[in-house]
Amino acid sequence: MASVAWAVLKVLLLLPTQTWSPVGAGNPPDCDAPLASALPRSSFSSSSELSSSHGPGFSRLNRRDGAGGWTPLVSNKYQWLQIDLGERMEVTAVATQGGYGSSDWVTSYLLMFSDGGRNWKQYRREESIWGFPGNTNADSVVHYRLQPPFEARFLRFLPLAWNPRGRIGMRIEVYGCAYKSEVVYFDGQSALLYRLDKKPLKPIRDVISLKFKAMQSNGILLHREGQHGNHITLELIKGKLVFFLNSGNAKLPSTIAPVTLTLGSLLDDQHWHSVLIELLDTQVNFTVDKHTHHFQAKGDSSYLDLNFEISFGGIPTPGRSRAFTRKSFHGCLENLYYNGVDVTEFARKHKPQILMMGNVSFSCPQPQTVPVTFLSSRSYLALPGNSGEDKVSVTFQFRTWNRAGHLLFGELRRGSGSFVLFLKDGKLKLSLFQPGQSPRNVTAGAGLNDGQWHSVSFSAKWSHMNVVVDDDTAVQPLVAVLIDSGDNYYFGGCLDNSSGSGCKSPLGGFQGCLRLITIGDKAVDPILVQQGALGSFRDLQIDSCGITDRCLPSYCEHGGECSQSWDTFSCDCLGTGYTGETCHSSLYEQSCEAHKHRGNPPGLYYIDADGSGPLGPFLVYCNMTDAAWTVVRHGGPDAVTLRGAPSGHPRSAVSFAYAAGAGQLRAAVNLAERCEQRLALRCGTARRPDSRDGTPLSWWVGRTNETHTYWGGSLPDAQKCTCGLEGNCIDSQYYCNCDAGRNEWTSDTIVLSQKEHLPVTQIVMTDAGRPHSEAAYTLGPLLCHGDKSFWNSASFNTETSYLHFPAFHGELSADVCFFFKTTVSSGVFMENLGITDFIRIELRAPTEVTFSFDVGNGPCEVTVQSPTPFNDNQWHHVRAERNVKGASLQVDQLPQKMQPAPADGHVRLQLNSQLFIGGTATRQRGFLGCIRSLQLNGVALDLEERATVTPGVEPGCAGHCSTYGHLCRNGGRCREKHRGVTCDCAFSAYDGLFCSNEISAYFATGSSMTYHFQEHYTLSGNSSSLVSSLHRDVTLTREMITLSFRTTRTPSLLLYVSFFYEEYLSVILANNGSLQIRYKLDRHQNPDAFTFDFKNMADGQLHQVKINREEAVVMVEVNQSAKKQVILSSGTEFNAVKSLILGKVLEAAGADPDTRRAATSGFTGCLSAVRFGRAAPLKAALRPSGPSRVTVRGHVVPTARCAAGAVSGSPARGLAPRLAGGAGRSGPADEGEPLVNADRRDSAVIGGVIAVVIFILLCLTAIAIRIYQQRKLRKENESKVSKKEEC
Repeated sequence: MASVAWAVLKVLLLLPTQTWSPVGAGNPPDCDAPLASALPRSSFSSSSELSSSHGPGFSRLNRRDGAGGWTPLVSNKYQWLQIDLGERMEVTAVATQGGYGSSDWVTSYLLMFSDGGRNWKQYRREESIWGFPGNTNADSVVHYRLQPPFEARFLRFLPLAWNPRGRIGMRIEVYGCAYKSEVVYFDGQSALLYRLDKKPLKPIRDVISLKFKAMQSNGILLHREGQHGNHITLELIKGKLVFFLNSGNAKLPSTIAPVTLTLGSLLDDQHWHSVLIELLDTQVNFTVDKHTHHFQAKGDSSYLDLNFEISFGGIPTPGRSRAFTRKSFHGCLENLYYNGVDVTEFARKHKPQILMMGNVSFSCPQPQTVPVTFLSSRSYLALPGNSGEDKVSVTFQFRTWNRAGHLLFGELRRGSGSFVLFLKDGKLKLSLFQPGQSPRNVTAGAGLNDGQWHSVSFSAKWSHMNVVVDDDTAVQPLVAVLIDSGDNYYFGGCLDNSSGSGCKSPLGGFQGCLRLITIGDKAVDPILVQQGALGSFRDLQIDSCGITDRCLPSYCEHGGECSQSWDTFSCDCLGTGYTGETCHSSLYEQSCEAHKHRGNPPGLYYIDADGSGPLGPFLVYCNMTDAAWTVVRHGGPDAVTLRGAPSGHPRSAVSFAYAAGAGQLRAAVNLAERCEQRLALRCGTARRPDSRDGTPLSWWVGRTNETHTYWGGSLPDAQKCTCGLEGNCIDSQYYCNCDAGRNEWTSDTIVLSQKEHLPVTQIVMTDAGRPHSEAAYTLGPLLCHGDKSFWNSASFNTETSYLHFPAFHGELSADVCFFFKTTVSSGVFMENLGITDFIRIELRAPTEVTFSFDVGNGPCEVTVQSPTPFNDNQWHHVRAERNVKGASLQVDQLPQKMQPAPADGHVRLQLNSQLFIGGTATRQRGFLGCIRSLQLNGVALDLEERATVTPGVEPGCAGHCSTYGHLCRNGGRCREKHRGVTCDCAFSAYDGLFCSNEISAYFATGSSMTYHFQEHYTLSGNSSSLVSSLHRDVTLTREMITLSFRTTRTPSLLLYVSFFYEEYLSVILANNGSLQIRYKLDRHQNPDAFTFDFKNMADGQLHQVKINREEAVVMVEVNQSAKKQVILSSGTEFNAVKSLILGKVLEAAGADPDTRRAATSGFTGCLSAVRFGRAAPLKAALRPSGPSRVTVRGHVVPTARCAAGAVSGSPARGLAPRLAGGAGRSGPADEGEPLVNADRRDSAVIGGVIAVVIFILLCLTAIAIRIYQQRKLRKENESKVSKKEEC
């Protein structure tokens, strides 16, 4: 029962509740009562008044007494109107009016507030909006509700602009209500200790709320700890609030890792700041002013096992946690609540739960320091020096974000020199200039542009000068000379007519805040300067430090590092993978499909699946085929071997991690059209398992940590392998082969293709008591192909048609990218409207694309103009971006156009209507054409799905080859697909994705390759009609020849084309390495021979030759640069082409002597990209796709590229002849791999030769036997004759 009550309590505490705060605790819900109308005239004051009837006491709203409002003596930006509300009130709204019945009104103004009438703070309407809109006439009232409201006693209105035909004139009202405030003051050596009630049931939710005003930049605000060193601490460090959460002593078991959260900046400005800390189990909510950090800690909530006491203002007990004892807080805490208990009230009433240590009081002293803000580089403050003294002595404090700027300049009396104190590279430097001497320089401090207050003391006297910055002292000895202080010192910039050497530097004046200025031994009162009683100034804001942290919040995205100056901020995007003013735009393509259509080859690439979204880029391998495959490898084992285990126990549970995170993988898989992952599995066992219920003994875990029991080809949750679905498992009572437990090895390749479950993150295999069973598996990489967004398109057929989507939310950063193609001259691509804000991208003219928007600062336009029209029916890429720094627009590869945002203007783009694509809400200026791959902030819009249900719009768009056809190179032809293009390399000498893979071969000495043209034509059976058929069908008046080669041998025959009519074409290298070309177009005439002495081309380097003949005109190009044109005299056409030969030519009858010599020598080296018209002999031999047309003799080796292949003189690699297109394998051969399956005609020739030799030997043997027999017979006859004669 107790556990149920505890669970109910947790649920109730998780429900939304009103957080304890000063407003919620004591202020009424209606807080808009007029506060100024009932105040006496003495509560109003001003910088000046035009007359007694124009005084500040007449500035109440709608009042007509006096002159009808306040008007200062001089209308300039240094005037102000002030109200004293009598006590701190909550201010929720203001209203303004001009002077009654006059031409005097204010069109914009600043609002400042203060607790004690000093150290004013400026109210900001938005992140960077300072000014308030004023009036447009004298009598209308302009109200402005303050979000958020503030608490203050004093308010000031500072006019910025007014009616140019009148003066400054104001009547005002302030709205709000009373404010409850309980304050406690700590002097930096005091603390409060609050002892909690020791109840057995500790709260599971701790809530601490307070406001603080810091007099110094460091100090402990609160601290609570446990018995084992576990603690929570809230500490102010360099003006930032840091929340420490530590689980305890490192020697004890830690349940939660240490947590450090940092929020806020410049919190030591002596103004109030609110803090809210919520601890619920391991959930931490930390809020400072309006910035909140949510954090989920690891472990359980045992860190809340703390002592029943909490200290505020410091750590009061020195003997406890001395490692955490830091400087105590100096300042005020207001409305301090712990779990609803008003700790300040307890302390004020001296409750026993409170122990006060040191000097603790219950009123907050007001700061007496008067800061001065230097608003621009032209700002200056001129003050009188300690004239007549024999030394220069100045001290002050400053804070700034600028790395450089003049701080102080002064001239010494009697022309004895000058000095300048300035910032450069964040260091303080002092230069003393004296007549006849080189400048004396001294440097002190570093990193002084960090926004913190820094103390400076500068002095120069007689024989030395020194500068002290904080604790850093620098001294420079001087030649003993009288230092006579001058009459005036200039802080910041200088007067326009100043001629001092220090004022001519390009550094510019100081921008930042100064305070506590002393000259000599006299402190400077800036209020006297403001009143005109001391010195002079320009462009200053006195009694206020207007520094602001432009990096809080940081607008730098994706981990970009924010840095700032006084006026602006910048983002360092180095190493983030993003670019742009705010690191918003990804440097990388979203998919391998996009890389492919940029013409990129296969390789390792970074992809960013969500574009400018929050997920970062990651590295993949892009395998560029007809479908660009994305390969994501895992870091798991290459192979896993399993052996038997006790029944029911896991044999193996192997996890697989990927280089990309879960979010990145999910985005890549969702973007792809198809994904798969292969599992190669082999298994065997000695006996069957005991379990016979068919329950799978293995499963895998997907990216969502869900367990899946199906395997390749099986539907999810079917609990069957592919063989189980097809009914062909080796044991019918099991649904997977490996579950059958056969005493034999089985294997399979399993393809997992349910992409919503991929990739595999774990594979678990169990056993049912088979101690001798074995299995092994290998998990392949995640493979995905396609990009659903890249080709997603819609065709807009009427000007009134459009697609609509929900409103675009890109308040601070918005990017839109898409492709379009059209034939019309104008049209709106997209439009989204708000109440006053809008965003629009349109084709404004045939050569202009315009990006326009308004975020409250007035319409802004960025236009890209092109020298060629955009309405050429080709795809054009548009990318528009708008952020707090400005806007940019880029179309194709044209220069990017940029428009900076106005300084301190509105930054949020607020849209609330539907997003219109291809048209507008008014159905005017609609777009006619195609829009493709539309993405907003990295999110793709499904145009095709919406187009299927929208009249006048059709899904898809044809004509991709008009844009991407250039990717098909070297004669490849672009073929249109439904989603994209493919390159047909049938008539190219190259192959590969874009017909760009070089087909090369190394020719050994004596080798050759013959391409037979007659295979292309249907010939008659008799030889008499053969020539006539060829003559009729193959008459060439033009041809294009290309080839590349490397060799060091001369003479060489690069190419020889023979014809049936004793015509030929030869391309050779002469003995001197020059290129020679011979055309014989008429067998009755001598050949045309041309020598091209470009260079010695037998130099072992790669050379490209291109020959283009148009009838009698031949153009030769070498190495894509040297060109030469010649005119043939032997004819204009070839007849009956027979064959093309590369390498050695066995028969070159009728050729000229030089060609015959080169033909006999052949070619030794590397040839590639050989093409004659449509014929590509190397490709036909090495990439056969039809009947055999090529004869290879000798050793010819395919190589990857001639530029890196073997040349003459390289060692031979086991070469064997081959006939391409024969019975051998199809597809590319590996580099250096010999051609196999020799030409059967080569074998026939060799066999014929052997047969002839054998026949000749047999004939000779028969003849020899016959001669031997005849001789023997003759001898026998002679013997018989002699015997007869003897008888």
